Amino acid sequence: MSQISNSPTPLLDRVPSPEALRQLPDSELRQLADELRIELLDAVSVTGGHLGAGLGVVELTVALHYVFDTPHDRLIWDVGHQAYPHKILTGRRDRIRTLRQGAAFPASPGAARASTTRSARPTARPRSRPDSAWPSPGTSRARSGTSSR
Repeated sequence: MSQISNSPTPLLDRVPSPEALRQLPDSELRQLADELRIELLDAVSVTGGHLGAGLGVVELTVALHYVFDTPHDRLIWDVGHQAYPHKILTGRRDRIRTLRQGAAFPASPGAARASTTRSARPTARPRSRPDSAWPSPGTSRARSGTSSR
């Protein structure tokens, strides 16, 4: 006897990793994106948080993981909230519900806060600029954080 699932996300339940996602026929990607959106809405309704950035990249996230060989091919997200669908698809679905409770994803610089700005000194120097044009390793011209200006 087959077991009937009452899950609102039966396809997403079968996709624990990008490898599993790439095994799906492309005709099921729309359903996966819809279920990913349901999961994101459900998680944020429990924990609170920002929806716009994550909802805005659901289809993009599915497409990127379907086309590229993640995690071998690396993805860089603009802000932590854009990465929520990515984290759900990369085996961290259960942890998305603990974000606002102080258990941020360890791989996320800035503790997954969209208002956290990170910057770094360039690691490569163009040949056309003299060394004196670059800040010394102990200083930085960039400032982290937000401004009220």
